[in-house]
Amino acid sequence: MSIYSYKQRNDIVLAILIILGCFVLYSLRTIAGTLLSTIVLYTLLLPVYNLLVEKYKVKDRIAATLMILLSLLVIVLPFLMLSLMVIDKITEFQADPMRMMVIMQRIDDFIGSKLDQPHLLDKGMAKLSQFATELFPSLISGAFNIILGLVIMYFLLYFMMVQRKEFEAGLLKYAPFREQNALKFAEELKNNTYSNVLGQGYIAIVQGSLLSISFFIFGISDPIFWGVIATFLCFLPAIGAPLVFVPAAIIELANGNDTAGWGILLFGFIVITNIDNVLRLIIAKGISNTHPIITVVGVIIGIPIFGILGLVFGPLLLSYFMLTIRIYETSKLATERLEKLRSGGNE
Repeated sequence: MSIYSYKQRNDIVLAILIILGCFVLYSLRTIAGTLLSTIVLYTLLLPVYNLLVEKYKVKDRIAATLMILLSLLVIVLPFLMLSLMVIDKITEFQADPMRMMVIMQRIDDFIGSKLDQPHLLDKGMAKLSQFATELFPSLISGAFNIILGLVIMYFLLYFMMVQRKEFEAGLLKYAPFREQNALKFAEELKNNTYSNVLGQGYIAIVQGSLLSISFFIFGISDPIFWGVIATFLCFLPAIGAPLVFVPAAIIELANGNDTAGWGILLFGFIVITNIDNVLRLIIAKGISNTHPIITVVGVIIGIPIFGILGLVFGPLLLSYFMLTIRIYETSKLATERLEKLRSGGNE
């Protein structure tokens, strides 16, 4: 005969589950970005996957493989190209250090004379170097972690798609909400993902393209490279594009090219930054729009954790957090109303 009661045994099992769960979560901390990437890709690619399977009768495994190839082409390849472009630009500056020193000296002299801040550039460059280190950890950590993360991500994504019905049923079963709230949570989760990834991505591409065109018009070297850099930085609303065109304008002004300098500044602040607001209004009509404050705070949180992917994942996580709070409040209000109704009926 057992020395434990039925309730005591359940409590012991629950304690063991909690301890083991904490160990599992701690062990998964190194691939948190990979797991989040898998969820994001699953959300984005599922409509196309369902279209192939349900309308065009493509087999599950073939459709899942096609989705993996599509994501490699559309999502992974641009990040790889960006890293290669940044490495190439760094190599170019290292090969001609005097050129960089001359540019920095001219800027320092210009800022010192105009703003009475002779050492402002040195302080700014130190902070910019720290920001770049956090933004591009792939340049430091090496390729092995990237390849391992991609293998894990696509392994999970493949089976999540092939067994999507069982996967979604399991999520619904173990969700800590009532079924109605769980379905609402899933729908808003999808809308938030579309807003942060597709909506903000579209805005960033438009702003990056406009910046590249303006650099080409005013004779700035490597306009495509700086346009690509701006595209990724434009995931930061309002301040992303100025991080590229303001320094470029200052360099031109410091070199005596007033037309190019002022032209870049005017075009940047009048057209590039304001197109953000216009496009946000259009996107908000189709899908839920993420508030710029959530985006900026999310990026600040996300970059130290996820590197360049933090531009997307940081706001996404913060949006998920805010959404969970809203669902919790809705569920709590519904429970309180139900309890009042029951207590009124008992009376």
